[in-house]
Amino acid sequence: MGVDPDDISSNPSANRPFHEVVAARLSRRSVLRGGAAAVAGFVGAGVLGGTASADGAGGGERKLLGFPPVPATDEDALAVPDGYTAQVLIPWGTPLLSDGPEWRKDASNSAADAERQVGSHHDGMHYFPLGKGKDGSRRGVLVLNHEYMDRTLSYPDGDEEMTREKADKGAAMHGVSIVQVEKGRKGWRRVDSELNRRITATTPMTVSGPVGPDHPEMQADDPQIRGTINNCSHGVTPWGTYLACEENWNFYFGTTDASWRPTPAQERYGVVADSDYRWFEVDPRWDAAVNPKEMNRFGWVVEIDPFRPDSTPVKRSRLGRIKHEGCVTTEARGRIVAYTGDDQDGDYIYKFVGAEPWRKTRARGESPLDHGVLYVARFDDDGTGRWLPLEFGEGPLTEENGWKDQADVLLRTREAADAAGATPLDRPEWIAVQPGRQDVYASLTNGSGWDNAVTPRKPNPYGHIIKWTEEGGDNTATSFAWDIFLLAGDPAHDDRVELDEEDLFGSPDGLWFDADGRLWIQTDVSNSSQNDPEKGYDRIGNNAMLACDPSTGELRRFLTGPRGAEITGVVTTPDRRTMFVNVQHPGEDTPFWGENSPEDPRAVSNWPDFDPEGRPRSATVVITKDDGGVIGT
Repeated sequence: MGVDPDDISSNPSANRPFHEVVAARLSRRSVLRGGAAAVAGFVGAGVLGGTASADGAGGGERKLLGFPPVPATDEDALAVPDGYTAQVLIPWGTPLLSDGPEWRKDASNSAADAERQVGSHHDGMHYFPLGKGKDGSRRGVLVLNHEYMDRTLSYPDGDEEMTREKADKGAAMHGVSIVQVEKGRKGWRRVDSELNRRITATTPMTVSGPVGPDHPEMQADDPQIRGTINNCSHGVTPWGTYLACEENWNFYFGTTDASWRPTPAQERYGVVADSDYRWFEVDPRWDAAVNPKEMNRFGWVVEIDPFRPDSTPVKRSRLGRIKHEGCVTTEARGRIVAYTGDDQDGDYIYKFVGAEPWRKTRARGESPLDHGVLYVARFDDDGTGRWLPLEFGEGPLTEENGWKDQADVLLRTREAADAAGATPLDRPEWIAVQPGRQDVYASLTNGSGWDNAVTPRKPNPYGHIIKWTEEGGDNTATSFAWDIFLLAGDPAHDDRVELDEEDLFGSPDGLWFDADGRLWIQTDVSNSSQNDPEKGYDRIGNNAMLACDPSTGELRRFLTGPRGAEITGVVTTPDRRTMFVNVQHPGEDTPFWGENSPEDPRAVSNWPDFDPEGRPRSATVVITKDDGGVIGT
């Protein structure tokens, strides 16, 4: 695998970037340090206020982290702490129902088969309990995203020659899987249910809000809006629906027309003729020259009702059109608040605030996600920040400046954020809201470095995590105080970092708080850097998941993944005694381990089946504590 396209910025604005802001911020303070003890001290000294124990733990309160840390490794295996057990639950190709097509280890399943199987490259995920109390922690519905697929591993002969069947199979491997699971005497298993279904790149959908299905820019060759692609992280609404987020949708559009040139809006989203996926060679739907408005149907947050299998997924245009990494929600003053990161080097963090208490909107039969204001973040040198409204007629977003209406603002969200003066960041990815305190954390995975105070180094190969507190503790507020929470990296290559064997990591990606307040951190070291000493990743090992006590800064590695894999997506049952984690793209090409081929799909990894004639598969893993206790203790 070469350079990660997310590491290449498409932001032409002159907005002041985050690493300049961080540099100015740090010049007023002591040198930044990362690591367990330093985390609490750094945050406690900042504008967020209070001391390290002010977050609600410490001072004699119970210890959040009780497991022995897992060592870093480059083995082709999944490791969890002593006293824990991991079980593979639903790998790529698992039939949704017992009478569905079985997985074929030579990748010869058809496109029609893939429509009835769990998709590939598992990512964000949520567990919806079925029942209350203990029953809800033994029976539930898992909803999980499928970000993309490996074109070498997905077909018996690779993708040297693209065909319509291959394109259709690839489309079927994308999207979302909804699977009922339950715990029995032999552990967790998939069960047949009327709730089990697949949502793919061809599933009928609609769009709501200022950009509706009848908007001129949504009129592509097919009158029916279809499908969702490159679903990365996710969100869950207070009313019990699932939010799938469309990230690198631009990778799917291209053309063989040598005369085609992208429009400024398309260029800002990174659309190019020679895109990663080659579906456009055999299906005009994905041809940027033949069917240019089809791409306007992607880049949205998609709302899905997991309990209504006949319901139509809805793309909520009020949340903006970007490369949504995720869409974490919280409630403030009765309103829905949603945070989302635009995962590309040099892009932004956004916040949506509902117009009124969401129950009131729902009582009228309307969606709270269709009524409200979308903001973009500006981070200032002094540790404060502002949420800038992306509203037609406000600030620079006027007719005199070339903006037509609110729909135009949302269709061109990135350009609107450029105009508003947002702060470019090092790949803003997952966002998590701390229970109780309502502080907000965001992972900035890595990047080239930007000249602002929110980026501590240039370039920034290891990434970091930032934290902010909304004014008055109100998540609907338009101002906030921010600071660096944790600087990732290896002190052997960057002396500003103080991490040790228990917590060494790079490229933070997934963030999630459990109900007890543990912050779970998952890593996505790009395969172009994984295990590579020249990139400073020789001691960090395979991608991993760590647990952090944000009150004390204590940090421990909880899980390590197989070779070539990313660790992404995490959730527990309500009793916190079962954890679900996704292992994505094991065996993906890396310069360190080598490249797969149709002749040897096991060149990098053979996890989880270790079949001598098989291939690696993304999978959801179930983790339990051997004594039946709470995960993390």
